[in-house]
Formats: sequence, structure tokens, C-alpha cells
Amino acid sequence: MAHLQLTALAGGADDEMEEVALLGSYDEEAGVGPEGEDQAEAGMRRVQVRVTGMTCSACTGAVEAALSARRGVRRAAVSLLQNRAHVVFDPALAKDDDIVEAIEDAGFEAEILPDSTVSQPKSQKTLSGQFRIGGMTCAACVNSVEGILKKLPGVKRAVVALATSLGEVEYDPSAISKDEIVQAIEDAGFDAALLQSSEQDKALLTVTGLHFEGDVDVLHDILKKMEGLRQFGVDFAKSEVDIVFDPEVVGLRQIVDTIEMESNNRLKAHVQNPYIRAASNDAQEANKTLHLLRFSLFLSIPVFFIRMVCPHIPLISSFLLMHFGPFRIGDLLKWILVTMVQFVVGKRFYVAAYRALRHGSTNMDVLVVIGTTASYVYSVCALLYGAFTGFHPPIYFETSAMIITFVLFGKYLEVLAKGKTSDAIKKLVELAPATALLLLKDKEGKYSGEKEIDASLVQPGDALKVLPGSKVPADGIVIWGTSHVNESMVTGESVPISKEVSSLVIGGTMNLHGILHIQATKVGSGTVLSQIISLVETAQMSKAPIQKFADYVASIFVPIVITLSFLTFLAWFLCGWLGAYPNSWSAESSNCFVFSLMFSISVVVIACPCALGLATPTAVMVATGVGASHGVLVKGGDALERAQNVKYVIFDKTGTLTQGKATVTTAKIFSGMDLGDFLTLVASAEASSEHPLAKAILDYTFHFHFFGKLTSAKDNINRRKEEILSQWLLEVADFSALPGKGIQCWINGKKILVGNRALITENGVNIPEEAECFLVDMELNAKTGILVAYDGDFIGLIGITDPLKREAAVVIQGLKKMGVHPVMVTGDNWRTARAVAKEVGIDDVRAEVMPAGKANVIRSLQKDGSVVAMVGDGINDSPALAAADVGMAIGAGTDIAIEAADYVLVRNNLEDVITAIDLSRKTFSRIRWNYFFAMAYNVIAIPVAAGALFPFTGVQMPPWLAGACMAFSSVSVVCSSLLLRRYRKPRLTTVLQITVE
Repeated sequence: MAHLQLTALAGGADDEMEEVALLGSYDEEAGVGPEGEDQAEAGMRRVQVRVTGMTCSACTGAVEAALSARRGVRRAAVSLLQNRAHVVFDPALAKDDDIVEAIEDAGFEAEILPDSTVSQPKSQKTLSGQFRIGGMTCAACVNSVEGILKKLPGVKRAVVALATSLGEVEYDPSAISKDEIVQAIEDAGFDAALLQSSEQDKALLTVTGLHFEGDVDVLHDILKKMEGLRQFGVDFAKSEVDIVFDPEVVGLRQIVDTIEMESNNRLKAHVQNPYIRAASNDAQEANKTLHLLRFSLFLSIPVFFIRMVCPHIPLISSFLLMHFGPFRIGDLLKWILVTMVQFVVGKRFYVAAYRALRHGSTNMDVLVVIGTTASYVYSVCALLYGAFTGFHPPIYFETSAMIITFVLFGKYLEVLAKGKTSDAIKKLVELAPATALLLLKDKEGKYSGEKEIDASLVQPGDALKVLPGSKVPADGIVIWGTSHVNESMVTGESVPISKEVSSLVIGGTMNLHGILHIQATKVGSGTVLSQIISLVETAQMSKAPIQKFADYVASIFVPIVITLSFLTFLAWFLCGWLGAYPNSWSAESSNCFVFSLMFSISVVVIACPCALGLATPTAVMVATGVGASHGVLVKGGDALERAQNVKYVIFDKTGTLTQGKATVTTAKIFSGMDLGDFLTLVASAEASSEHPLAKAILDYTFHFHFFGKLTSAKDNINRRKEEILSQWLLEVADFSALPGKGIQCWINGKKILVGNRALITENGVNIPEEAECFLVDMELNAKTGILVAYDGDFIGLIGITDPLKREAAVVIQGLKKMGVHPVMVTGDNWRTARAVAKEVGIDDVRAEVMPAGKANVIRSLQKDGSVVAMVGDGINDSPALAAADVGMAIGAGTDIAIEAADYVLVRNNLEDVITAIDLSRKTFSRIRWNYFFAMAYNVIAIPVAAGALFPFTGVQMPPWLAGACMAFSSVSVVCSSLLLRRYRKPRLTTVLQITVE
């Protein structure tokens, strides 16, 4: 993580970091959002209807169609699993009886649920929950779960990722609970559990010491007495307590301490980390698959030896040919062993296939079950036929056993490989320390001691002690001590950063030398580290548009394969029955039926829909993690896909191409006013402005008046600066900022204008010729002129320069080499804009553009279908970032949750623009290769398994080998995506060698 870079915002400790919305980065649906829906449905009646008699998705479609056709019905959502319909209708046009009648007319029974007749309050907020979903094997499973979730009443949006086995659901807690969502997923045939929620008053505690029922009773009594605890649930089997509490009344640390004290230290509670819990679940899944694999191998290897090796050893062969009743001992042993593999080890495939078919969907498990069952049933029939007739046709018990073993082996490798794709999040989680040293205060407010606590129990305002060599437990501000902190995980700087009183520190960074006391300002999900983890995780959950193709293919893949398998059997069997091929071809199989059946089973088993489903999500997952390690945070697969086709990159000038550190270079008076009085007048006017140029003028004026008059200690100057300015500046009245022009206000009863040429001339103030010449000369030298008029007279101007970033010119040249056209858009005057553009090598310049006009420039470039990227600071460029196809907020520093941006470039370095585009191109190049491998595998493997080469080579692919090929195909796609972990960002010295592929 040495290259993950963040830089602090100029605003310092007072800047508030925005929260990261789990699903905020990929709202692809057009139209009104949830709030707009609530407004549109104001005055509508909502009812819950129990519907009886539905058996499949076709039934739900029929009910929905019947309801939607009824006059007055605004919206209807039907859940097959819950046997419910959620109906929104206009009470002036329809009644409850009309809704019941519509459903009964469609052939189902309906009943209005009593609790739905109560007027429901308008939802105040929407929650986002992250659920772990187990049992998904391919894109068809993902489609099935998403379809079920989206039909649940109260669910706004749902996104499910196969690569992470996670689902994120945005829902209205007043309409549906997280337990109902979990129940719906489990009813669909999958395992589900809530990992974390955006609710701030929920926590899951692990309690040690719960050995007996009496311990549970003690815990119940403690929790019942606790104020602010709204509800709780104790799971004795898992030693877990799910609590909902009011953070305004009781803190999480107080809850943990109370449990420990009231139980006389018999019970100890610890807050569960959702990421560590998810990792534990992944490990459990891998161990479970490994256990099944070992058991399957233990049973399958003897079967393989009995079939392939033992016939060549005379002594063993003669023993296996002996009879035990009507059966050969060898055949009986294989039957017993394979039956255990088929129905004990293979139970998971049968259960998953049944659940899928029950809900009208198909997946890989269906193919495995069909192939292995066909082989097993045929072998049992052949065995019984030989036992009772004396004629022993060949049996293929080893086929089903080896198929199941190879599929499990492939699944195990796939679980391990998918785990590697989330290494980026694991490394980020490991950065956070496990414990923190809390400084305790006595009644007088003095520090009286210290206590080691769980880092997850740190609360805002806590005073924490950070020892040398330990990690900073939370985002905060230094209140005592000096030290150096290694912030390479966030700034990329190998040189330690000096920290003193009032310095900001970031959780997860390493304190090197001195002891620091810090005051926590951001904890839990509000820390920079948590926001980065959340942003990366959200991006990994999102779907790139290219994945829609794979989802469509997956939805029709299994039925097509089963049809091809049947046609293969029919073709070979009819040809053999009609004598179209020599009998010698099927001699080894004893007859053309068995010969044809083996081809048919091979077709079913070799086909693999999983590889298609994994092609995109695994690559996106690795790419977003790699991007985070380079300080490029991607908000979703859709943004990643758009960025590969960027044709225009629009740069804002100030703070993007330039360093954003404006400094005053010249102050020229064109009246009899003293320079000090002139600067005081201008600084007083600009003090209320938030523009960067205003800050430059204030700093210059402060330096002019107080240089050498204050002690040199930095903290003393910073502490006294605000106090001095408040006493020294003049009183301002009727201040107003004029976007794109400047500011105006009243001082001493006289109007003062500070801004550009347009502001001065619009107010009828004449600019002297000498001042105009001086201004033009400054603009030609890439300086910005600030003109000042006081009481209707022009009194002077100030020259401000903002140095270019050192990498600006080479990055612009690099973009041109990549086939991207750079454009500069600025509100500055044309002379300054052209001078800056010439210096960096930009040919297309748009100057004197108002902030709102930047979005219009973007739309004009988009007219021919070009993909346009906007690079800005994410603050005053938000409209333009939102209008662009790809918005890149550069230099975001610790404020990484800029909603308008698709990419957040946490460093203030233009090289990351090239990294973002280059990473996108390489990712989708890899995705295209993944699709090629997945499609080519099925296009080539299915005909080979069907026997297309048999007439020419005489080689038949046995079904067990087809199963091995299928198992390794999905693993190969995941491994292909893992190659992206080797991605290295283009270096500054090689940028100019990049060419368009």
C-alpha cells in the first residue's frame, strides 16, 4: 500500500469529510430518485396483499400485469417467495376490494393484510445494507437473487456481486427489515447474513463467558436495565449479541464497559469487525469445500484404481471378478463408494439445482446434476442388468465420481483465486490498529491515567495516546507533543511528516519517534481509511455495462446446453441405429445407446457458464483494488468502462493545471492612497470570500503589515493570526460574491469593487490607460490581474500568479500520445489563459467561462458522441464533473467522498489522470481476453465433447475428463484477472512513449 496517496485539504481541521453512500456511485436508473418517488406518490394508498396459489415467476408476472391494468393502480410489486403483493394506488380511483378482485380474476386468492390498512408514515431515510450471500455459482444465480430483491416491497436498489459473494441493498426500513431481506434470500435457496448497515446505532458484539443458560439470563438482565438500548437479541450458540442503541443516550464503549462491570468481569464483549467477519466466512467456505474435496478424493481414488489399474494386476483382478451373490465384488465396491460420492458429497449440487429449478432458473449445478445422475443411473441399471442376465455391459461409476471430484477441486481453486482478488481491501483493513490507549480524566479535567481499549470503541472527542512505533487509531488533531509520522500509506511520501500541536493525523498511519496526544475527530465509518475501504468495496460491487451481455448469455446458456446434449445423443444414436457408422466405433461401449450417452454426458458436463459470469466482476474487482493502491479510487465498473474511450480531457486551470497556491507578486497604486491602506482596504473586502485568490491577498497583506513583528514560532503565528485579523480589518457591509467576476461590498459607507475587468467596466468605472497597459503586460506573463475600485474611482490593481505543476506539460503531451485531446476551461481572461495553455502545450482553450458554463462546454463536445472527462477539484467544479461522462476529482486529499466524481484522484498530481485512463484500458483489454477465453472454451469444447473429431481421430473425450476441463475453465478466467495485480502505473519518464492501441 506504499503508493496509496492522499493529501490534506487546505482547509485543515475544520473541513468536514463527507460520508460515503454505499450505492451512491452507480445510480444508473434515469428518472426520479427515491425522494422524487415519495413526492409523486404523495396521497397514494399503500397496501400489502397476501396472494395464494403462485408457484413460479410466471405467476408473479400474471399478478403484476393484472394489477397494473387496473385503473388507479400506480405501482405493483409481487414477491413469489413472500406470497405478497405491495400495491400503491389512488384511493379516489380504486378501492381495496378492486385490488382483491383484480388478483382473483387472474386466478389466485387474495387477502388484504390487516397491518397494511394503517396509514403508513412517509419514510424519513433510506438505509444501505451489505449482505453476505452464499451458494451462488454463476451469473444466473446473481440474476435470480437480484430479481428477487428488487421485487421486495421497500427495496429501492439491489446489486449482487458473484466475485465477492456480497449483495448491497438500499431499502426503506419502515417498509422492510433486514431480517425480511435475509429471509427472502434464504427462501430463494441461498445462505444470507447481514455484514454491515449504514445505520449508525447498530452493532454486533461477541460475548465471551456465555457457557450456560444462566449466563444468558444475566446478560439479558444487564441489557434490559441499560438506558438508550432500544432492542437486543442474544444468540447463545454463536455467543453474539445484536444491539440497536441510541448513540445520543449511550455510547458503544459504555455498553461494553457496563456488560463487563455488571457481570463482575464474567462476561466480556467485543465489537465485531464486519470485514474480519467476512474474511472468516470466506475461510470457512474454503475449508468446507476442502473438506468435501478430501472426502471425495478418499472415495474416488479407489474407484479409479479399480477401473484403471486393478484389471492389470492378475491377483487383484481375479478377486474383483469374484461374485458376492449376483454381483461382482469389484462392481459392488464401486457402487458403494460412488453412491457416497454422488449423494453425500454431491448433495450440495442436488440442493442448489433443486432450488434453482424451483424458481425457474438454471445454473452450473443443474448441468453437474444432469451429467452425474445420468452416468450413475445408467451404471446402476447396467449393474442390475448384468447381475440378473449374466451379460455384463460396461459400467461408468467412476465417471460421476470423478466429475464431482474435479468440479469440487475447481470450486476450491476458484474460492482461493477469488480471495486473492480482494487483497486490496484486506490490506487496507489490516492498516487499522486493533487497540488504542485512552487517556482518562479526573473530575477536574486533568489526565489521571490511561486505559487500553478496542480501537472500534473510540468515540469523537476522546483523548488518545500514541506511542512511538504504534499506529494512529483514528483521524484526529494533535493536542500535545511532537513527532514524525509515516504517512506513506496515504501520501506516498517516503519522508516522515513532522507533527506538532494542531497538526492533523490520519488513522492507520505510523507514529515513529515521539509520543503524541491526539483528539479523535473521526471514528468508525467516518475515518479516511473506512471511507476508502467503503469506496473500493462499492466499486467492486458495481456492474460494468459490458456484463449485461454475460448475464444474458448465462440466462439462456443451460437450456441451450441441455438441448445440444439431447441432440448429440439423438444424432449418434440414430446414426448408429441406421448403421451410418461402423459397429467397431461403439464396440468398446457394447452398443450405440451407451456410446451416444457418453457423448451426451460429456457435452452437459464440459459446458461452463461460470467462466462468462466471472469474466467482468473479477477483473473490475482487481482493477479497483490496484487503482486504490496507486491513489486512484474508482467508483464503479461503469466509470471504468467509460474511461477507456475518453476522447477529450477538460482541465480546470486553477488548482488543477496550477499548484493552487496563488501568491501576490505585484500591488500597484494608481491613486494617492498609501500602499498599506490600499492593502488593508482590499483585504477587508476579500475577508468574507472563499475564493483562493482572496486567501492569497489576505496572506500577502498580513505578511506586509506584521512581518518581523511576531515571534517566529509557527503555532504562535497561527494561533494569533485570526485574532489579529479580526481586530485589524475594516468593517464590511452588504458583501456579495459575483461568480466569475469578483466581489462587491461597502466599507466606510463607500462601495468597493474587487474583481476582473468586466466587473469594473460594468459599474461604469474608467480604467486609466497606464493601468490597462500594466494589466495587459501581466496577463501576457500568465498572471491574473485583480482590479480595485473605491467610491466609483479606480485606485489600483494586484497581480497574482499561480505556478504550474511541474508535471503538467509532460502529462499533456502524454495524453496527446494516447490519442486524447486536452482542453483547458477557465474563468480567467483570454490573455492569461492563452499564456498558461501555451506553456503546458494545450491548443484548445476556453476562457472567461462562468462556473455554470463549464457544463455547457462539456455538452458541446459530447454532441458527436465523444466521451468527455473533466478534471477538477470537486468543489466548485461539481456541475461540470457531473455533466462529464467521466468526472475526475483531483487533489481530493482526505475528502474522498466527492459525489459528483466517478474517479477520485487523492493526490494532487496530474500523472494520476494518465494512470486512471491507462488502468481502464488495460482492465477492459483483460476483460475482452476473459470473454474470448470463456467463449472460445465453450465454442471449441462443446463440439469436441459431442464427438466432432471422433470420426477423424477415433478419440472420445470421457465425461470425467470433460468435468476436469469445466472445473479449470472458470479458474483460468479468475487467474487471468489476477494478472492485473501486476499492473504498474506509467512512469513520468515513459509517459510520452504511450501509443494508442
